[in-house]
Amino acid sequence: MAAREINTRPEDIVGEVAGEIEKEGGVLVLRRIHVHYKLRVPDPDEVRDTVARVLEMHVGKCPIAKSLEGAIEITTDVEFV
Repeated sequence: MAAREINTRPEDIVGEVAGEIEKEGGVLVLRRIHVHYKLRVPDPDEVRDTVARVLEMHVGKCPIAKSLEGAIEITTDVEFV
């Protein structure tokens, strides 16, 4: 966010992660991960487009997401609080 001139403190960003597990051949398999961010900023309308662009790039730049690419679907969204 700082690279996009959105100044936040660690306590201004919270990530909630949920995984979806399915049974395959009697084995539990993680299929999907969804990350829901809660972001506290003074004026959400001022940064909404920039945050959307950051989220679009997020999965492609995240080492964990790149490691899981093709095996587990990863989605993200943001809620301004």
